[in-house]
Amino acid sequence: MNQREKVLAGIVGGMVGVFALGLGVRAMFVGPLKEADKKIRNTRFNLEKVQKEKRAFFAAEDAVKKVVARTFSHDVDEASALSGEMITGLLRQAGLREEDFSRLPVGPRRLRGAREIGWSIRGSGAHADIVDLIYLLKRVPAAHRIESLTMSSSERTGKVLVSFRWLTLVVTPEPIVERADLKPVAKLDSDARRVYSAAVTRDVFRPYIKRPPAPPPPPAPPAAVPPSAPPPAWETFQVVSLSEWQGRPEVHVRDLKDQSLASYGQGDELAGGKIVAVDYRSLPHPAKPGLQSHSRVIVKIGEAFWAVERGQTLADKRQLKNDQLPEKLLKL
Repeated sequence: MNQREKVLAGIVGGMVGVFALGLGVRAMFVGPLKEADKKIRNTRFNLEKVQKEKRAFFAAEDAVKKVVARTFSHDVDEASALSGEMITGLLRQAGLREEDFSRLPVGPRRLRGAREIGWSIRGSGAHADIVDLIYLLKRVPAAHRIESLTMSSSERTGKVLVSFRWLTLVVTPEPIVERADLKPVAKLDSDARRVYSAAVTRDVFRPYIKRPPAPPPPPAPPAAVPPSAPPPAWETFQVVSLSEWQGRPEVHVRDLKDQSLASYGQGDELAGGKIVAVDYRSLPHPAKPGLQSHSRVIVKIGEAFWAVERGQTLADKRQLKNDQLPEKLLKL
């Protein structure tokens, strides 16, 4: 091997050595750097996961606090007593009698993080009053739900049977919160309540009653002049139902002496005049201005129109002014 070949061999050997040295340096430093970068990425992922779980925890805690603020108490017995007292007050507000209803405690049933308690309620009352009670119970501010609601006709005329369960929660353990005012605030004369009036107007629980022969009409009083004193018999006849059957309004009048029931239609004689219409407009009750009356029968005596609200006797009839008449009667 001559001198030139020796130089070339030395150069090639040096280059191979430098390359091998570079690979060794890379193996010593780049590998640990990659491993450190991988650990950093895993740590960031775990931190983001922890932050997400932390946000979810605080959101869930806020939701639980909102529910707890609408519960009666952390104690089962106290919550049961307070909810029972509220239900009794709503029964009275709906115009129902306490003695007509049974209230049995329900629970406590263990749930995850809470106990479910409530009342099983059964009773009977006027259809409109039962609807009032359900409306008031649904509108209470307390955390609650109503289940197993059933309504059916009763053997007692004008009454409806109802049964349901009203349930609420006792959260255990509960976070420290300031409880909201759980006093019921719903009003029976509100627009929201009038949405349910159609269920009462249809009177779906009323059994079919065959129309008896119309009683002989009383002597007609002078035109547009009410009698000086209503006949004593009129005070014993009460308008109990103003329902509609197959598109025709029916007026049901009860004799309070013998509890017999008579049915009348448009054109029949009633209260010294002739039935001309059944008015289903929601108007202030003439005897109770703070309440709404949703139906009345209108009779024509002479040239004047007189109205008797549902629940009133024939002796309570009142003369209507032109601005109080339904539009269809203004042409008569």
